[in-house]
Amino acid sequence: MSDPVLPIDINRIMKMIPHRYPILLVDRVLEMTPGESAVSLKNVTMNEPHFNGHFPGFPVMPGVLIIEAMAQTAAIVVVEALGKEAEGKVVFFMTIDNARFRKPVVPGDSMHIHVEKVRARANVWKFTGKATVDGVVCAEATFAAMITDQESSAV
Repeated sequence: MSDPVLPIDINRIMKMIPHRYPILLVDRVLEMTPGESAVSLKNVTMNEPHFNGHFPGFPVMPGVLIIEAMAQTAAIVVVEALGKEAEGKVVFFMTIDNARFRKPVVPGDSMHIHVEKVRARANVWKFTGKATVDGVVCAEATFAAMITDQESSAV
């Protein structure tokens, strides 16, 4: 396993995971230890569609999307560890535990997503994650996911 060339830009991210706008929630990977951990960046902007209704007059990024950004960052860690044959595969959530939301994420924020592998067994990976803005923890969770072919049925 060789070290990835960093940062990993949006074009490479789109080769690694199948997500696309408006659900692609990772703009860049800043740090990575292949198969172990990563720090990614999501620049939160007002033109994202969820801000139309969440909430009018007080736009707040939905917590489930923050957790999704953690999962996408973790999927990039998995793909980098498994190599090119894993690119484009789908990673399905299996569990989300101990999710905590501590501070709203709003347009204009640069959210850093930190994920760290807890364990990996076969195609099931478990991670801890946290999202920070300006060094302040906004959300955190532990989650497990399964990597599978796109043609496979959902878990």
